[in-house]
Amino acid sequence: MIQLSHTILSQGQSLETVYHKNLTLSLLASHQGKEVIHHTLKEGAYWFLYPEEGWNGLEFLYILRGTLIKQGEQGDEILEPGSSISFCPVTEYSIFIAQTEVEFIYVSTLPVFHLYSLDLIELMDMAIKTEEKDGYTSEHCHRIRNNSNLIGRALGLPPNRLFNLAFGAFFHDIGKLKIPETILRKTTKMTQEEWEILKSHAVHGAEILRNSGIPYLSGAALIVEQHHERYDGSGYPCGLKQDEILIEAQIVAVMDSFDAMTTDRPYNLRRKKEEAIYEIVRYRGTLYHPAVVDAFLSIVDQLET
Repeated sequence: MIQLSHTILSQGQSLETVYHKNLTLSLLASHQGKEVIHHTLKEGAYWFLYPEEGWNGLEFLYILRGTLIKQGEQGDEILEPGSSISFCPVTEYSIFIAQTEVEFIYVSTLPVFHLYSLDLIELMDMAIKTEEKDGYTSEHCHRIRNNSNLIGRALGLPPNRLFNLAFGAFFHDIGKLKIPETILRKTTKMTQEEWEILKSHAVHGAEILRNSGIPYLSGAALIVEQHHERYDGSGYPCGLKQDEILIEAQIVAVMDSFDAMTTDRPYNLRRKKEEAIYEIVRYRGTLYHPAVVDAFLSIVDQLET
């Protein structure tokens, strides 16, 4: 005797839903590892697909509403309502950016929902809370990621490096989870001991990503570790210089400095955008990689502030 089973979901219902600041994931159906997931991305939100060893399933997207830009090895592609795209298996790194609020259906023949909901989104929320603890708004992580992507594209980085850059930029300060808030929010001069503790956040951040259990974050770990290195060797934690430093880390260094100067924090009033640009240019070839500064200047009018 054959038993048939079915599940009826009313509009707005799902088997499980998780929320992040710019992303809502709703699991609509799941059976033997196959999943159907409804995504809602707010304007400017990022979404990713990437190849992984041993991952040979079908991945399918169908756009319901809005406009999604796919950045990949074949250049930019525009996905609009009715558009679909499939991979079997995924063989390239792709970054998807919501040009408007977007809804799409994502079908995978391998389980992915809990990889997002339990691991990545939890880690992203932790990163945002860390920045808020340090006096930034919750948008800081998103700005660093989005603006770093602009510079990376201006420099012609390939999709796999843009992929790592996106995560390295977003999680650049997650190591501050390990730093006492009394040090992060201190408004007077730090002692040498406090300064050494603060500097350790770069190494802590790399360790968090490497130990996260999310395979594709390992490629971002070294970016996080090096984002306070400086072109002339004056940075930390290792005093690397010039091409000893990943270009991705040098991109994050410029964008993190620019964002710090143009953001109001409890102990640091923002500077005008022109003043921050002047400071970046002033240290071209000393603190900052010349090519990164030049790329920064080429897209400066597109920057989120």
